[in-house]
Amino acid sequence: QVQLVESGGGVVQAGESLRLSCTLSGRALSRHAMGWFRQAPGKEREFVGSITWAGLTSTMYADSVKGRFTITRDYIKSEMYLHMGSLKAEDTGLYLCAAGRKQSNSPTTWQYWGQGTQVTVSP
Repeated sequence: QVQLVESGGGVVQAGESLRLSCTLSGRALSRHAMGWFRQAPGKEREFVGSITWAGLTSTMYADSVKGRFTITRDYIKSEMYLHMGSLKAEDTGLYLCAAGRKQSNSPTTWQYWGQGTQVTVSP
């Protein structure tokens, strides 16, 4: 079984930066990918970005965050990070960490999910 725990959320002002962390425990996922999604109240879960978990690094990002957000990983610490810069009010939402067999912008293809950490960006 795989457990994912997010941390680092909070309330920030527009233009500021924030770093989220996702800690992985349980079964080894050497051939999996890790991803970030977000969900605002009343809206569908939205893909933010993803990264391969081991080996050669490959990342994907939603158009809405390209150039502002960066995903990195620390395989030794079993952690993934979402570095968010130039935050906007529309970035507000519950940010969830996911693990799955491949990178995908569809939430239905991911197997494991964390509980999420709330990010609120005030205008």
